[in-house]
Amino acid sequence: MQYTIKNVKALWPRINKTYKYSAEEQRSVPCDAKDPNAAYEMSFKMTRDQAKVLLDEMRKAYASKRKPEWPEDFNMPFKKDGDEIFIGKAKLKGNYNGELTNGVGQYDAKGTKLADDFMLTTDSTVNVAVTFVPYNMRDAGVSLRLRAVQVLEHKPLEQASPFAAMEGFVSIADTKPADDPFGLPASTPTAAVIDAPASGSFDDEIPF
Repeated sequence: MQYTIKNVKALWPRINKTYKYSAEEQRSVPCDAKDPNAAYEMSFKMTRDQAKVLLDEMRKAYASKRKPEWPEDFNMPFKKDGDEIFIGKAKLKGNYNGELTNGVGQYDAKGTKLADDFMLTTDSTVNVAVTFVPYNMRDAGVSLRLRAVQVLEHKPLEQASPFAAMEGFVSIADTKPADDPFGLPASTPTAAVIDAPASGSFDDEIPF
């Protein structure tokens, strides 16, 4: 039950190598693929319509594998981020019962394989190939087992400055207008008029 989630935004991708959560550092850190908690994982941002299509496909997969003792349906698997954005998550363990997985393939828009250590960044536009894995344990649902990612648009990684702003040298030109040698008054730019957004509200309940 393979499926491709198309044209979504990558969010916190960690797929160039395996990672695990460190309680000591309070963040995910690289680890050996043999570690019991090792995994490749990434979240992704979808529109409301994209989330609805994906959820429908997940429900079909669940129904096809559902056993009589399983619940008829499962809870909403996506987190809501505002009115129109939903967040899903896909994951692949570094190993299953000690047997190493092949990792997550990364490809460019033409289908050419990228280097194994290619660093996918948040807000890059991607297609995400997954396998649906229906389950019923403490709860029921469908896991998205990560298989490969196609990078349609790569968002460059911006390095934040470690320094606070101070008085002194700046690399941009002074905004003070230069003296006009012809004695003409400096022109005053016209303020742009920005239309106010249309009012409206969205239903906070699950829209599916």
